[in-house]
Amino acid sequence: MPKYVYKFSEGNASMRNLLGGKGANLAEMTGLGLPVPRGFIVTTEACTRYYEDKESIAPEIADEIFTMLADFEKTVGKTFGDPKNPLLVSVRSGSRASMPGMMDTILNLGLNDVVVEGLAELTENKRFAYDSYRRFIAMFSDVVMEVPKSSFEDELDAVKASRGVKLDTDLDAEAMKEVVERYKALYLDVKGHSFPQDPREQLIESIIAVFRSWNNERAIIYRRMNDIPGSWGTAVNVQEMVYGNMGDTSGTGVAFTRNPSTGESKLYGEFLINAQGEDVVAGIRTPQTIDQLQEVMPDVYKQFNDIAHKLEAHYRDMQDMEFTIERGKLFMLQTRNGKRTAAAAMKIAVDLVNEGMINKEEALLKIDPKQLDALLHPTFEPKALKQAKPIARGLPASPGAAFGRVYFDANEATRASERGEKVILVRLETSPEDIQGMNVAQGILTGRGGMTSHAAVVARGMGKCCVSGCSELNIQEKNKYFVTADGTKYLEGDDISLDGTTGYVYSGQVPTMEATLSGDFATIMAWADEFRTLKIRTNADTVRDAAKAVELGAEGIGLCRTEHMFFEPDRIFAFRQMIVAKEEKARRAALEKILPMQRQDFIGLFEVMRGMPVTIRLLDPPLHEFLPQEDNEIKELADALNLSAKELTEIIRSLHEINPMMGHRGCRLAVTYPEIAEMQTRAIIEAAVAVNNNGMSVIPEIMIPLTCDAAELKYVKSLIVETADTILRETGAKLTYKVGTMIEIPRAALTADEIARDADFFSFGTNDLTQMTYGLSRDDAGKILDTYYSKKIFESDPTARLDLVGVGKLMQIATDLGRQARPDIKLGICGEHGGDPSSIAFCHQLGFDYVSCSPFRVPIARLAAAQSAINSK
Repeated sequence: MPKYVYKFSEGNASMRNLLGGKGANLAEMTGLGLPVPRGFIVTTEACTRYYEDKESIAPEIADEIFTMLADFEKTVGKTFGDPKNPLLVSVRSGSRASMPGMMDTILNLGLNDVVVEGLAELTENKRFAYDSYRRFIAMFSDVVMEVPKSSFEDELDAVKASRGVKLDTDLDAEAMKEVVERYKALYLDVKGHSFPQDPREQLIESIIAVFRSWNNERAIIYRRMNDIPGSWGTAVNVQEMVYGNMGDTSGTGVAFTRNPSTGESKLYGEFLINAQGEDVVAGIRTPQTIDQLQEVMPDVYKQFNDIAHKLEAHYRDMQDMEFTIERGKLFMLQTRNGKRTAAAAMKIAVDLVNEGMINKEEALLKIDPKQLDALLHPTFEPKALKQAKPIARGLPASPGAAFGRVYFDANEATRASERGEKVILVRLETSPEDIQGMNVAQGILTGRGGMTSHAAVVARGMGKCCVSGCSELNIQEKNKYFVTADGTKYLEGDDISLDGTTGYVYSGQVPTMEATLSGDFATIMAWADEFRTLKIRTNADTVRDAAKAVELGAEGIGLCRTEHMFFEPDRIFAFRQMIVAKEEKARRAALEKILPMQRQDFIGLFEVMRGMPVTIRLLDPPLHEFLPQEDNEIKELADALNLSAKELTEIIRSLHEINPMMGHRGCRLAVTYPEIAEMQTRAIIEAAVAVNNNGMSVIPEIMIPLTCDAAELKYVKSLIVETADTILRETGAKLTYKVGTMIEIPRAALTADEIARDADFFSFGTNDLTQMTYGLSRDDAGKILDTYYSKKIFESDPTARLDLVGVGKLMQIATDLGRQARPDIKLGICGEHGGDPSSIAFCHQLGFDYVSCSPFRVPIARLAAAQSAINSK
């Protein structure tokens, strides 16, 4: 029979898959001899078993928990439910992947009406005992029994108001006892029975609640955002309570061994005197900086500083630590590799190498490639910033700049984002329930909380701009407005701007500019280039995009979508003339007008890329997409084309398709209208000859889209070759060019050996390949996926990252078949997945030559490709 419960002393850091990250690190710290409150861990396998057993704890697991509890009682010399010497514990979640705030915690478990009196007598501190009890009632009721926390906060506020005080710490023992009685009455009123008094019942129900929280909505959304499988489950850590709320010699805090925003090598964090851990994270009181602990408790500060250095050296990474001080004695409650901004990640990685703590490969593996997006996001334009009107200042919790419309509710923010609005989420304080709203927001503003509050930690992890603890604002969430210190009212939908680097809040929209990159960025990118084997290209259709991609390290263009060029104002009319033409001669006449413009487009791209490979895809979308759909626009175009509105409407109707994604598009257009492919080929070849005459060495790659059959490819390729070779004969120019195809139809993947005979390269168009493999349109998937998520059929959007099981299998088949038929065939990917780290790892595994992604994702791809190479050694 598997073992489901472990003592801290039985585990270590290598057991995180079984014990969860928190439990494995508590076990590791215990092994290092650090002051860790004793405890035990219910494993992730127990959580998995809980769900397999239809959300119930098997009797043998419950027996094992209580057997461990009895042993634990002997070890600590305390007993559950004994008023003379009570054992009180915390119950915390701990997944193998860090998921801050996503799951649930219960503190002070074991208290009841009898034990609280015994605790008061034992500690000679009645206020502390009832403060702990009221916290436990509220937490247990909220987490386990699903009685809203806000109901208890209202009761607490009522007691504070009746006594004329503002802070919880100003309430005396009798006031805290009144709070407890109010909480119990509220619980009885809502649940219909008294608050549970049996500590063993409290424990097992709390463990069940933590398991249940693995599948709460915010945890599911967080897993979906961070690609964490639902099958992992969470462990549960049961740990002897230590108390930071026992007076002025007690406290609690959170600290990092280095600054998580900048990466500066200096202890960074906050603490509260006479408080429990929830107070720091919730931001109910404004904390003191960790430096001030040196003044308040110098011995404790020295011990903590020494432990922080020891932990960073042991884990060889920046650590995020939670601690409690009970009557002057320090206890370590958690350590983990700290979440950090992209800029901090770069600096920390480079500094750790320079300090000799890690090597380059290890440094690269410590950076989340997706975080690099944050480095490339805008800052405020200096001139505009000078003219901007600051309306408040809070704490600079997560750097960056953002503007948008104010929304006070996460759901409203999400809906506004879906309408295309830029959103600033404004909250008194964020909670894990706000995760979806935070995800869609450009920035986050809170009235409470410090630099390690929920808003700050989550925003930094997301790469979002955040200003926290902005107490100058009177935020009225329910009434959907906030008021500044001078009395100005801002309503939902008003525009504001946030500077997460300085903490300033501005009225209106402050224009932004692109970020500049630090020397650490260049160092990391240079190290990445040392180790990666995949080439990184970009998807670019304009000179501007191509230039930006080259600046960010692109080594070619993997996808130029020529259809985007036809929408330019100087050519859309000529292209529409071509579409409505009834004869080939008229179509060719219209295309002749477009040819010089298309040729100039390609000259610009070739010049920017300076001889690097450029893959140009022939026209792909169906022709109806280039024509207007509204009556007034149809009439306007009809007049310009010397047609009646009725005639043009009939042409548009004839081009309409029931399922255009699988209709008259891609290479099918070239088969029906060869003149389009011929014009585009002419533009590409003439542009290449022109730049090569000026000293470049361009080898253009012409890509045929949506191939499903070898004969189809053979026909379109013959058009390209005949056109290209005619130009070269006529001009006497020498030019090497390549012709290849996209693999985006399952049949093409399955017959890749036949297709490869006429293809110099394959480029996997994984956007369409995914849609066609799933039979699922990205445009319509949302309505379907919500149901699939709720019924646990899918955990995440299957189009968001490469599906390795199905689509990946087709790619493997096509790769193997293609190489069998043509060993020198070049392989790449040009769908949006080309910038996704997990997809890049798969492309590396298949031995692709390159991946291609949007310009701003080029650094992400460079780093992800390096990590793939390092991990495959």
